[in-house]
Amino acid sequence: MSSVVLETAPLGFPWITVDPFLFCVHHDDAYPKGNEAMGPEASLAGRDLGQDFAGKEGWRMYHGRVVPGFPQHPHRGFETVTIARRGFIDHSDSLGAAARFGRGDVQWMTAGGGIVHSEMFPLRDRDAPNPVELFQIWVNLPQADKLVPPHFSMFWSEAIPTVVRTCANGRKARITVVAGALDEAHPPSPPPHSWASRKASDVAIWSLVLEPHANVSLPAAMSAASTRTLYFFRGDSLTIGDHTQHSHAAIVVAPDVELVLEAGTETCEVLVLQGRPIGEPVAQHGPFVMNNRSELQQAFADYQRTRFGGWPWPSDGPVHPRDEGRFARRPDGSLERPPTP
Repeated sequence: MSSVVLETAPLGFPWITVDPFLFCVHHDDAYPKGNEAMGPEASLAGRDLGQDFAGKEGWRMYHGRVVPGFPQHPHRGFETVTIARRGFIDHSDSLGAAARFGRGDVQWMTAGGGIVHSEMFPLRDRDAPNPVELFQIWVNLPQADKLVPPHFSMFWSEAIPTVVRTCANGRKARITVVAGALDEAHPPSPPPHSWASRKASDVAIWSLVLEPHANVSLPAAMSAASTRTLYFFRGDSLTIGDHTQHSHAAIVVAPDVELVLEAGTETCEVLVLQGRPIGEPVAQHGPFVMNNRSELQQAFADYQRTRFGGWPWPSDGPVHPRDEGRFARRPDGSLERPPTP
């Protein structure tokens, strides 16, 4: 094993993660044309509706029965970072907030003391396919912030910086900076109670696209105590220092050295997750992440008692009107749209 590469593991579903990250999944679905209800214009026969993860015909309904996605479900004690690469996601939650985002937008949600939300994938186009691709990343919260009020931030793609580097051979590398500054690129601020809101936490979320034979260097992390994992998920090979990876993998690397990455003969894509570990006990059961079993039991009891504010929507998996654009509506009713280019 290389002195830079510490460990490798095949990419499964979900991907392996290291503290402060809890979970990372890559959804990539080649949905067909949409029907009147913004579901797939295709037969659903043979699918385990409500639990369809099989990938039949290149797409999944997940927990959706009419529209693909994840109808209402609770969270407590951590954060979700949803990077919408293609297609759209319709968000609705127990606070009365709603959003439609996609095509490079990022939603960063602090579940904190408890929230119920739905994430549906509306297939808006009735005349062409509706591909949907996204990452969802769970970031832990320290015990002191497990029960903070829920909060979500929208990072519109227009405000997310991208660093473009041209190699000596003329090939380009593009780095989308979701969290953690890179060069002079500073992304929008994470939610106020996020582990990533603390500079010393050294959290970085970078999405890299390297043209064939392009190379790029990434600076060392702030601290040798940080963890850094590369998720190589597209391309024929990726060289990291003196290690060449020929299969898609999660690659844990030394954090305190500069990394030089080089793509093979195909365009290469890599997700980078970095951060200083929280270093506290983790007790997780389904959608709740606390520090011990008694706190988990309390989370379930609180959800049964309060439903984390109830569900103010007419269905478990609401979708917004077909012709609605990208937006975010806060619990106070204020409306946010992407900035005008």
